[in-house]
Amino acid sequence: MPTELDPRLERWLDALLDTPGLTAIREREQARREHVLDSLQAVPFVEHFEGPIADVGSGGGAPGIPLAAVFPERTVTLIESQARKARFLERFRGDFPNLRVVCGRAEEQEVDVFGVVVAKALAPPPVALEWCLPLVRPGGAAILFVGALGQDLAGVAKRLGGGVPESHPVEGARERRLMVVPKLEPTPPGFPRRAGMARKRPLI
Repeated sequence: MPTELDPRLERWLDALLDTPGLTAIREREQARREHVLDSLQAVPFVEHFEGPIADVGSGGGAPGIPLAAVFPERTVTLIESQARKARFLERFRGDFPNLRVVCGRAEEQEVDVFGVVVAKALAPPPVALEWCLPLVRPGGAAILFVGALGQDLAGVAKRLGGGVPESHPVEGARERRLMVVPKLEPTPPGFPRRAGMARKRPLI
């Protein structure tokens, strides 16, 4: 992992720490590790799939903003349902011309569009996958940061047109893994379910 960050990411980190309600982390070096370096763990997997990238439930901008820095030739859409957080994210479009911000819920977005959809600290894995995988076009993948003992998502993935999930360790974080779920077929009828249903009635 790089020891020096893109200056644009340094500015984003400063703003993240200075804006109440975006991160519980107060110490800058920890924020650098968890919001930037940790997000960049997804880079080798994102590289395997072409097309635009989306970050669902982007919050303060991780992992989407670090990925926008690494992939300047790819559009990165930050999907955030809270207007206050979406306004914060809009501040960084000048630094990252490939960045796009959408204020809305994942269930409201067009399906089968993105090459890669990522999510970090979003929801329990079955819920996060139901929100993310429908947005991925066939041939792409959803990439989720999950706990080390994450649930078996194979059944959920199959119902959403996905393939067998692959679990990968996150460097320096024994408690978490990256789950890569390929999208094999178009999103089946009935998905995404209406807002709130994935959390209220998870598929497993």
